[in-house]
Amino acid sequence: MQKWEKDYRGDLHSQMLLCLSDDGEISLSSLVIDNCSLPEVNVLVSQYKTEEGGNLTFECQVTGKPMPNVRWQTDELASQFTVQKEVSGSTLNLLLHLTDVSYKDNLHNLTCEAENQAGPKEGMVQLDIEFSARIIFLRDAEPQHHWCFPFAVDGNPEPNITWLYNGAVIKETYYTYMQFIPDSNDGSVKHGCLFLNKPTHINNGNYSIIVENKLGWDKATAVGMFMENPFQDNPEGLIPVPDWEPSTTEKSNMDITEKLNSRVFVVSVAVGLAVFASTFLLILILVINKCGQQSKFGIHRSSVLGTEDDLAVSLRFMNFGTSPPSSDEDSGLSSFVENPQYFCGIIKDKDMCVQHIKRQDIALKWELGEGAFGKVYLAECANLSPDYDKMLVAIKTLKDANESTRQDFQREAELLTVLQHQHIVRFYGVCTDGEPLAMVFEYMRHGDLNRFLRAHGPDARILEESKMPPMGQLTLPQMLHIAAQIASGMVYLASLHFVHRDLATRNCLVGEGLVVKIGDFGMSRDIYSTDYYRVGGRTMLPIRWMPPESIMYRKFTTESDIWSFGVVLWEIFTYGKQPWYQLSNSEAIECITQGRELERPRTCPKEVYLLMQGCWQREPQQRMVIKDIHNRLLELVKNPPVYLDILG
Repeated sequence: MQKWEKDYRGDLHSQMLLCLSDDGEISLSSLVIDNCSLPEVNVLVSQYKTEEGGNLTFECQVTGKPMPNVRWQTDELASQFTVQKEVSGSTLNLLLHLTDVSYKDNLHNLTCEAENQAGPKEGMVQLDIEFSARIIFLRDAEPQHHWCFPFAVDGNPEPNITWLYNGAVIKETYYTYMQFIPDSNDGSVKHGCLFLNKPTHINNGNYSIIVENKLGWDKATAVGMFMENPFQDNPEGLIPVPDWEPSTTEKSNMDITEKLNSRVFVVSVAVGLAVFASTFLLILILVINKCGQQSKFGIHRSSVLGTEDDLAVSLRFMNFGTSPPSSDEDSGLSSFVENPQYFCGIIKDKDMCVQHIKRQDIALKWELGEGAFGKVYLAECANLSPDYDKMLVAIKTLKDANESTRQDFQREAELLTVLQHQHIVRFYGVCTDGEPLAMVFEYMRHGDLNRFLRAHGPDARILEESKMPPMGQLTLPQMLHIAAQIASGMVYLASLHFVHRDLATRNCLVGEGLVVKIGDFGMSRDIYSTDYYRVGGRTMLPIRWMPPESIMYRKFTTESDIWSFGVVLWEIFTYGKQPWYQLSNSEAIECITQGRELERPRTCPKEVYLLMQGCWQREPQQRMVIKDIHNRLLELVKNPPVYLDILG
């Protein structure tokens, strides 16, 4: 109070506090109190560090007027203790003897508290009790962004941690690594996870953690069961090789039905083309007429073939493994409409064999996704290229194979073998000895283009979808480069009279160095299910990418692919937004069929938007030719246009 009056007396209009005594009123500021002072606390420590089970003694020396009350704060102590009080003159000594100390007392400060009429004071000491390493818990693997084995360990000194997989030491990599989770409320306990990045059946097994420090060690084991083995006859994860390998001549002469596990599919389109072309077209017309009944839109279909594609046939790149048609209306050609991927045309001067890849050369790494046909895995494949001992590949498997789906598998393999272009995902071959049947494709590290665009757009931080090294927001030249590569692939497909029918960024893949290629593994209809509109029960159509004639008449031609390419351009310059994202499927159909166009994207130059509009002409014959679009994009790549942010 004396201090308060001294500091603030001027602010209180010279108010003076008085004290009453036997001698009368005395000014507080001049009052001398001989018998009052705050306690002084001094904690003497000869040793504060010992091993668990040892003994420690602490002395608390206290002075003050009047003599303070003193106590050691022992309410939370886990160790056994006794307190001894000694008085020497004006000093009070309070001794605390700890016996059989517990490591749990590392969690709080040891406090000596003193208080008299003048106020309280305290002194503290931090215990350092060493104890052997121990495991608090280890749980079985839990699915998170990556699979996680949660654990908590403790020990003083801090323990070293070793992980074992089925008894073998695990070395940390990008695919298997340990991370600790900050937890400031649990003392020396460390919480963490052993993470596995996309494990498969080959990672199933026992995972053990060993913790060790100078005082001891501990061990615990958990089970990781990530997925069932897709190759049931292969518990070790490597695909077995057959006991014998037939010669090329034997393979080509085998009966496909009886010798399926060692066959090679041969495409011999050019041979006999003149003899069979007219017959094939006649059959095709009959099939089309049969399928020309009322569609699920209530509109009669016209031919799926354009006038310039008179040699095109109704084979497509089969998304094998689909269910059979749900009604008579879906029979024949319309069964190919479900989950459409590619149409194939007759290829002249082609006589190619599907490469057979041995199962022993393939080792699965982890699952990339799943579609209606089966699963897709990242794998390591040996003896695939003379330049590399092993290569990363994508393996597309066929589940629940029956005779029909096996035939689809054969046809798709034959058709994929035909395609050889730098901007079409490369097909290496098939693996047919044993189950499941599998196709081998090149691996595109950065996945589908739609996800890549979103991960490198202005909303990337919000979406938090990219675990790739940061590349930053895509620039105009980079977006033009992506578009030009897709156009190059489409020029190639058009030259072979292939009609894609589902061109979209979700069906393009991105590799190293911003290389973009057309091709998907049939997974997009599961991952991007909102991009497809279910028609009449089972048929799924990407109506937001389709032109009016495809929506109304199911007419798919090279010109309908041009329309879709214009939508792909729009996707690229919106960083992967869904076309007509603000509308429902029925509203989008109404807009497209009534002639409305997608608005110019914010970051899109006028020159590029003119290309889009050239793709979106209502009459198919008035649309730009893909070769001209490609040439124009190449010019823009060399000389990128200057554009203004039209919404900025």
